[in-house]
Amino acid sequence: MSRRNALDTVWTAYSAKTIDRLPGFKPSEEPPVSQFGGWRTEKLEATGFFRTQKVGDRWWIIDPEGYQFIHRAVVAFRPGLSDNMKRSFNELFDDNLHWAEDQTRLLAKYGFNGVGAWSAADILREMEQPPVYTVIVSPMASYRREHIKRFGGKYEQAGWQGYRYDLVMVFDPEFDEHIENSLKPIEKYKNDQFLLGYFTDNELPWVNDALDRHLKLLGEDEHGHIAARNWLNEHKGFEAGLEDVTHEDRIAFTGFYFETYMRKVTEVLRKYDPNHMYLGCRFNQEREQELTNPEIFRVAGEYMDIISINHYRKWEPDQEMLSNWGEWSGKPFLITEWYTKGEDSGLPNHTGAGWNVPTQLDRGYFYQNFTIELLKSKHCVGWHWFKYMDNDPENIHADPSNRDSNKGIMTIRYEPYLPLLEQMKQVNNNTYGLINFFDNVEK
Repeated sequence: MSRRNALDTVWTAYSAKTIDRLPGFKPSEEPPVSQFGGWRTEKLEATGFFRTQKVGDRWWIIDPEGYQFIHRAVVAFRPGLSDNMKRSFNELFDDNLHWAEDQTRLLAKYGFNGVGAWSAADILREMEQPPVYTVIVSPMASYRREHIKRFGGKYEQAGWQGYRYDLVMVFDPEFDEHIENSLKPIEKYKNDQFLLGYFTDNELPWVNDALDRHLKLLGEDEHGHIAARNWLNEHKGFEAGLEDVTHEDRIAFTGFYFETYMRKVTEVLRKYDPNHMYLGCRFNQEREQELTNPEIFRVAGEYMDIISINHYRKWEPDQEMLSNWGEWSGKPFLITEWYTKGEDSGLPNHTGAGWNVPTQLDRGYFYQNFTIELLKSKHCVGWHWFKYMDNDPENIHADPSNRDSNKGIMTIRYEPYLPLLEQMKQVNNNTYGLINFFDNVEK
């Protein structure tokens, strides 16, 4: 049973596939792994860094030693920031390194081999054997904080992510400076073999009617308006107006608009770190936005090594949509955020995009069902559960969507949710076997 949040009165029943009831599947011991977590079965080209490769008709991450790898991670793996979290931390751990070693062992015990965005990368790098980690840098978010100052600190109209008219200011030359400032610090990671790769920004609003918004809502002297007008002149003629624009024109403009961001960001990223993968800007929106836009994915495939997608508002992935993402982009994807909230946690569970379920065991069933569906897709190379720790309702400094909900694999007192973790472990420790099972069933 699931409902949208604790304020919703409507519960809906869903089926959940679990390993113990998967017809024909027999759990078996996983193959031995390399120091990075890749399965030591078939050895492919070893480059010393993570990369991707299509083997037969399935995509894989290839670890630095040349072994096939699926990234099973937890987002925001870091010491808690609230006062309550800090008190618990001081009671349990001697220092940050003690925390990292202890909690990394906990992740490994339940089959996780890495950490996702907003994790304590610099603490983890002090370990002799860190988990495979990712780094997120936010050049556009950095620029937005400066851009809004021009309007007295408040936009006349802003979208859910705080961008003016839900537009990303990719055409502003001032944005270029923020790319440099945001990405230059990654240089320190460029030789680290345990780094999977980089995300840039998070859930930017790549709306399908961006052409209309640039022309109707921005001032004629603004760089975005000028770029959109020049594009329209080139594609439809100098006399053309929005009444002459077709759906195909709008989708084509989104490609041009998105590619401007991609080109600028990847050029600087490669300058400061030519060794690691670019994991994208974490798509999220489905209706009339990027997740259903073939042109966005075509461009993404030209620049990203792996497409990153935050997946909400569905009980399980839609196989047709997963297939579209892979075919449109020609690249593999990672699911980089998803979760449910348990109503037995004692938390209000009013906020956040993940749905509510009754118990931690139900959260585990949801995890199994969701990841089993992901593994059926030959474009999927991993998933990142959101997140490591629950929200602290007393932390008034947190983003409103991260204030009061059970999102973590553990409480704010560093107490693990064992019913959830035991269910997670079953899939995590059978990932290789499930892939072989689904590939052979198809044959």
